[in-house]
Amino acid sequence: MSTDAAPIIEPRAQSLNAVRDIIPDVCYERPAGPAVRALIRAWAVYAVTIAVLASVHSWWAVGLMWLAAGLAVSGLFVLGHDASHGALTSSIKANRILAQLCMAPSIHVESAWDLGHNRIHHGFTTRQGFDFVWHPATVDEYRGLGRIARLQHRIEWSAFGSGVYYLRTVWWQKMWRFNGQSKNRGQIIRDKSTLGSSLAVVVAALVVIGAFSGGIVGAVWLPVKLVVVPFLLFVHIIGWTVYVHHVDPSIRWWTKKEWTQYKGQMESTTVLEFPRIINWLWFHNIFVHVPHHVDIRIPFHQLPAAARAIEVAYPDTVRRSRMSARRYFSAARACKLYDFEAATWLPYSAATAK
Repeated sequence: MSTDAAPIIEPRAQSLNAVRDIIPDVCYERPAGPAVRALIRAWAVYAVTIAVLASVHSWWAVGLMWLAAGLAVSGLFVLGHDASHGALTSSIKANRILAQLCMAPSIHVESAWDLGHNRIHHGFTTRQGFDFVWHPATVDEYRGLGRIARLQHRIEWSAFGSGVYYLRTVWWQKMWRFNGQSKNRGQIIRDKSTLGSSLAVVVAALVVIGAFSGGIVGAVWLPVKLVVVPFLLFVHIIGWTVYVHHVDPSIRWWTKKEWTQYKGQMESTTVLEFPRIINWLWFHNIFVHVPHHVDIRIPFHQLPAAARAIEVAYPDTVRRSRMSARRYFSAARACKLYDFEAATWLPYSAATAK
């Protein structure tokens, strides 16, 4: 009879540093090649898309190219987002410049984005009262809203309202209207002035070109066609992207007392699988979101490898699924309000129940 005892397998520590320790060192390497290729591809896709959009006139072609333009702006923004985290290249200065350039078509002020997204959203992911991105309302909070505010909530939390939410809450309130504290205020204001002036020059040029080719109608139509509508479609795409990262019946939000960095970054984010061509052209692994939240220093091209290492070590924690319209619409129906004590999403009917 054997006296050998079965080996004791210690559970993995619920610590973000413990998770980072199992990520291979290669996942932190930032060679110039992948970044340069992705940047060239993203800018080429954007330039070709805008050029084609400017040359087409039939309603169906314009509509198709508008969608392509919104995706092209999103592709540049994702790389700018990577650079803003300091993960795109090994140069701090290059990352800053690239972040500003790649975020310009989406009219995002990088320094303001850094404050709201990099420090607040990533610093307090899904923590009640701290993470402002898609922060759910409780039943009592919803009941306390007026009619207009309730209507606004229903629009923004609908399956087609992500763009409205992102435009108001993230882009306007937390970036363009907000200048930050004294430490960041000067830089944010300067960046807003630079980006705003550049945008004004581009719009003015399009107005002049449009006026020469189509009079008053052309002067209005060309900037709307090439700047305004692609921006609005981008807003919807990126708003939806952020939504699916952190809103789902299986994703938990946490009370202030219960929240930890591990819980917020590991248990409240996802890995969503997309068709390779879509990911390659526009999304640059942004939907491989768990390792990105575990450590923002991991460059986009190393996120899949980091995700595999984390999944092997934490198989019961990492959520991986294939993105589908059915799954999204089901989540949008179920996730309207949140009970932080019971840790569950609720429909609007919970606010009317006695």
